Amino acid sequence: MRIQLPTLGFGGAPLGNMFKAVPEGQAQATLEAAWQAGIRYYDTSPHYGAGLSEQRFGKFLAGKPRDELVLSSKVGRLLQPADQPENAKPFTGELPNRRVIDYSADGARRSIESSLERLGVDRLDLVFIHDVSEDQHGAKWRDYFAEAMQGAAVALTRMREEGMIGGWGLGVNLVEPCRLALQQSDPDVFLLAGRYTLLDHREALETLFPDCATSDVGIVVGGPFNSGVLAGGEHFEYDRIPEEVHRETERLRLLGEQFGVDIRAAALQFCLAHPVVQSVIPGSATPTRPAQYVSLLEARIPVEFWQALREQGLVPEDAPLPR
Repeated sequence: MRIQLPTLGFGGAPLGNMFKAVPEGQAQATLEAAWQAGIRYYDTSPHYGAGLSEQRFGKFLAGKPRDELVLSSKVGRLLQPADQPENAKPFTGELPNRRVIDYSADGARRSIESSLERLGVDRLDLVFIHDVSEDQHGAKWRDYFAEAMQGAAVALTRMREEGMIGGWGLGVNLVEPCRLALQQSDPDVFLLAGRYTLLDHREALETLFPDCATSDVGIVVGGPFNSGVLAGGEHFEYDRIPEEVHRETERLRLLGEQFGVDIRAAALQFCLAHPVVQSVIPGSATPTRPAQYVSLLEARIPVEFWQALREQGLVPEDAPLPR
């Protein structure tokens, strides 16, 4: 892979007040707990809380040696001061900024400059073109995608060549934009959220990952718990949990009970078993979670559990599994 990333990272969406407001002290305690747990890869975005997540990371990073961590953020939405917060779903208690969609080359540069200011750092290691996909933009997404390929992707490629960033890719919730980006540009890594998990993996496994392997492009798995449902949470894909997802999750949970396996551990370890996956970045706004994630990744899971997953059709035969 072109870029080496820590196996475990920390996703910054919850610190943008995703689903619920997080007190500042709790946010900082969570980030410090991640650092103490040995986590050194941090991902955020202007979108998360309209700058709130980046601002909180900036406060945290002020006391940390920049060369000892990997930091990524995103472009595609510029923030402009507003009279009141947008509180765009699924965020609440945002900063008073208005989002302006902009996938142009100039927009990417301006977005990075603003992110660096909020983060209080002099560089980003990775930059992801954010949410250039149908789930975010509907039928207009292909127009935005074309703008991104002709604009932001060109600018980020130039920044990589000049050594201003370590690499770039897309940060999306769907597989199709990543496949198109491989055909039309030269990305280094994709942040794919929710599409390579115990609940949803077939499309990525069958279509995108083989192309990534051929192109030497890595994957960062975001949303390994599918917005929380695999960790006992109340959301799936940033919304209410559908009944069929409840049923599938219950099948996984019962199988875990049978073999003494914490499904959260299985969820994280499943993601990392595929050779194109470089990192998994669960997020949290709870200080106890980061150390738990480290323990879950280290937990011993009997091979019989993985075999049972296959036998019951919960994962396909060609899905790589931990050994």
